[in-house]
Amino acid sequence: MALYPTDVRQIAHLARLEVSDDEIADYVDKLSQIIDLVDQLQQVDTGGVVPMAHPLDMSQRLRADEVSEENQRELFQRNASAVTDGLYRVPKVID
Repeated sequence: MALYPTDVRQIAHLARLEVSDDEIADYVDKLSQIIDLVDQLQQVDTGGVVPMAHPLDMSQRLRADEVSEENQRELFQRNASAVTDGLYRVPKVID
């Protein structure tokens, strides 16, 4: 797919970039090369390739999901300035 100077100007406008007339030709060439590369990658047959999340066949080490601390809610709420029905009360910050 070939880009034209008008395309580059439109892209620059949408991206809120200032591109001088001297730079337009260079951008047309470079962006056209990028689009050609993407088109080339789109033509590769990946039908038999299994999707993967990591290039190495590894599993993530996870710790056991066990309770490691006792519930200290009552202790913490005793230090709060205002508590109602087990919830912390805070001052209104938006009028």
